[in-house]
Amino acid sequence: MRSVTVVGHRGDPYRARENTLPSIGSAFERGADAVEVDVRLTKDGVPVLLHDDTLKRLWGHDRPLSSLTHEQLRELTAGRVPTLREALIAAGPHRLMLDLPGGNEESVRRIVGTVREAGAGERVFYCAGAVAMLRVRDADPHAEIALTWTSLAPPRPVLLDRVRPKWLNYRWGLVGRELVERLHRDGLLVSTWTPDTRRSMRRLIAHGVDSITTNRVDVLAAVLRKAP
Repeated sequence: MRSVTVVGHRGDPYRARENTLPSIGSAFERGADAVEVDVRLTKDGVPVLLHDDTLKRLWGHDRPLSSLTHEQLRELTAGRVPTLREALIAAGPHRLMLDLPGGNEESVRRIVGTVREAGAGERVFYCAGAVAMLRVRDADPHAEIALTWTSLAPPRPVLLDRVRPKWLNYRWGLVGRELVERLHRDGLLVSTWTPDTRRSMRRLIAHGVDSITTNRVDVLAAVLRKAP
């Protein structure tokens, strides 16, 4: 059986609030090889971990992140929204998969710059759609990229030549054995998100995927231990 990389989706969100340091730590403790986190910029350009563009869902404040300085964010969340730099330190030798939901030119430049300044390039890889990943590639010719793809139609060769992804990253329901075999023949690894049941995990493992991002790291780790 091919080895499968276990990736915690925003950490370990069933046990600790997503995209926080406790959630990242819990995911690694329960068997994650890497943790996927979402990175956006505050008003004053600080990369922080937050999936949504406002604080409403997670933190109860209907305020856009882009309207808040980092200091204001700290005050509203009691310091519980970590910076990317803090997350890189907390992850230690482990890998982080940085999803860039607000991946404009400025945010990509600052995020890639933060990774570079932290000396973390070898333990970080990036995921998002084509536009953001083109910007990552321009900012770092050596970046490891998982190009998020939402269609069964393959990416155009010109896009693959520009982005040079190591992975194609699919929603799990799109992934079948034929797709995985084709991508492997093309020299690409296959990552997928976010199956949370044992049945779906087993199916993806049988299809030969290389990485699974899940909200239930401990369940996936247990499934892999029992797999033949």
